[in-house]
Parts: sequence; structure tokens; C-alpha cells
Amino acid sequence: MNIGTEWLIDAEGCSANLLRDVEVVRSVCDEVVADLGLRVVGEPLWHQFPQPGGVTGLYLLTESHLACHTFPETGAVTFNLYCCRPRPEFAWEARLQSILKATRVTVRTAVRGSEADRGSEVSSDASFEAKVSSLPSLLEVISQ
Repeated sequence: MNIGTEWLIDAEGCSANLLRDVEVVRSVCDEVVADLGLRVVGEPLWHQFPQPGGVTGLYLLTESHLACHTFPETGAVTFNLYCCRPRPEFAWEARLQSILKATRVTVRTAVRGSEADRGSEVSSDASFEAKVSSLPSLLEVISQ
């Protein structure tokens, strides 16, 4: 059973000034919501960290959630979008290059639910599940 798809997006080489601008980053998320026909529950929540920090945003969706975290000190931004209903692909690479001046964009997807166990996930890199399953457990980390 497929109970949704999760997209994990990492963009690097972004403009530090753009990553500090909550309105610019919000515009990216608003474009994702509009282009994919997502439905926001309530108001999106945004936090601006003290300068020279970045921003964090969270959209609660009827389909699940969209989260964003910027790291101006390294020129990076991450997005996490989970949808419990099928959605078309968003043009992450083109839009993040255009809006945030990203030089590298990586998009990984993971099918959620029992279909993921059968290896049906789609990813441009190694699968999200494989990467997570290879991480040490909290107990292993604590005991070191």
C-alpha cells in the first residue's frame, strides 16, 4: 500500500542574502503550494533567526506538510514535502536555481507505506530508506 510520497530537497551554492530573506524563501514555498494544488491548514509558521542566521518555515497541509530550513553560513537550504495523495513533480532544480541562485540541487523521493518495503521508491540517489536504515541507533551513538 502506498500512503504517500516524501520529497527531500537539498540545494547548495545559494545566495546567503537570499537565504536570510524570509519573504524570498516564503515565495518558494508559496509557489510549491500553488503549483501542486496543495491546501494549507491555517497560517504558515516562519521563524527568522538572529542575523546572520537563516529562516525556518512550516506549512501544515491537508496532504501533510512542507518544511524549509536555510543555512546562509553554508549557502544551503533544505525542503521536506510529504503528500499522502499523488502529486506531479515540482521543478525544484529550475526554481531554486532561479530564485535562490542554487548551483546544485538534489531531489530524493521516498514512497511511504508497505510499497516502500518492496523497493518501489524512486530516487535520484540511493534510497532514503537505505540511507536511514544504515544509520546507527540512538543507543549505539550514546554507548560510544
